[in-house]
Amino acid sequence: MLAIEESQKLTLSNLSSLSLFTGTDQGQFEVMKSQVLKQIGYDSADLNFAYFDMKEVVYKDVELELVSLPFFADEKIVILDHFVDITTAKKRFLTDDELKSFEEYLDNPSPTTKLLIFAEGKLDSKRRLVKLLKRDAKVFDAVEAKEQELRQYFQKWSQKQGLQFTKNSFENLLIKSGFQFSEIQKNLLFLQSYKADSIIEEEDIVNAIPKTLQDNIFDLTQFILTKKMDQARDLVRDLTLQGEDEIKLIAVMLGQFRTFTQVKILSESGQAESQIASSLGSFLGRNPNPYQIKFALRDSRGLSLSFLKQAISYLIETDYQIKTGLYEKGFLFEKALLQIASQVN
Repeated sequence: MLAIEESQKLTLSNLSSLSLFTGTDQGQFEVMKSQVLKQIGYDSADLNFAYFDMKEVVYKDVELELVSLPFFADEKIVILDHFVDITTAKKRFLTDDELKSFEEYLDNPSPTTKLLIFAEGKLDSKRRLVKLLKRDAKVFDAVEAKEQELRQYFQKWSQKQGLQFTKNSFENLLIKSGFQFSEIQKNLLFLQSYKADSIIEEEDIVNAIPKTLQDNIFDLTQFILTKKMDQARDLVRDLTLQGEDEIKLIAVMLGQFRTFTQVKILSESGQAESQIASSLGSFLGRNPNPYQIKFALRDSRGLSLSFLKQAISYLIETDYQIKTGLYEKGFLFEKALLQIASQVN
C-alpha cells in the first residue's frame, strides 16, 4: 500500500503521539502532507495547533511549545515542517546542540503533545535521531511507487472523481505522464476540468495534455529518421528557447535509441513481446512498461542494428565533445542529427 493511501486513514482522534511523514517521491509526499493536514483539521488560528517551518525556526520556540500545556483541550498538536536535518540533504538548519536537545525530548516526550514531523527526502539512517524516530514514530514513507501501485491508486482516485476512461486512454495517460505520481495527478486534474462529461477518450490525452520532453524527443527522432531536417531544426530551436539544454536532449535521445537497440536484439533472437518485457526487466532491474515496449518494437522495425549502434555512437561522441568544449554545443548537436540522418536507408 502506498504511504498516501495508508495516511488517508488518519484523523485527529487516531493520530499517534509521534508521526513521521517522509519520502523521496516528492509528488506523493506533497499530496500526502496536504491531505493529512486537512484530515486532522489543521487551522493556523486554532491555538491547539502549533506550526513550525524548521528551515526558519528558532529552535528554543519549538522546545518551549513541545513541553507547554495545551490551552483548551487535553492535547495539543505540534507540526514540524521541512525537517530536512534528519534527511540526507546537505543543507542544515539546526546546530548539533539543538538536535541533541530534540533527541532528549524524544526520550522523554510530553504526554499532552502530539507531534507531526514532515521531512521530504531520504532519511539519514546513520543519525541517532532518525533511529529514535523509526523506533517510536508511526512512519509514512512516500517511496517511488511501482507501476501497478500507481495504476491502482489513480484508478480508484478517478472513480471517486467520476472520471471514466475509454479503451486504452488510461494507459496512454500513464505513459504520457512518464509514470510519475505528480505528473499523473496534475494531468488528471487538468482532464477533470477539460472534459465536462467526465468521459476521457484517447484523443483527449493527445490533444489536451501538453507534450513532455520525451514526447518532443520522440517527434525529433521521427523527423531525423524520415530526413525532415527543417522540422527537426525548428523543434530543436523551440526546445532550446524553452530552456532545454542540448546535453539533456542528447541524454533523452540516447535513452530512446538504446531502447530501440535492446528490443531489436531481443526480437531478432526470437523472443515475443511479452518475453522481451521480462528479459529487459531482469536486465534493468525494473519492469518496463509493456506499452513502451510495444511502441519501441513498432518504431525500430525498419531500423538495422548497425544503424542504431552508429546513431548511439554519434550521440555519445557529441556529448563528450560538448562537455569538453570542443565547439559550440548547438553546432555539435545539429551535426550529430545530420550524421544520424545520413545513415538512414
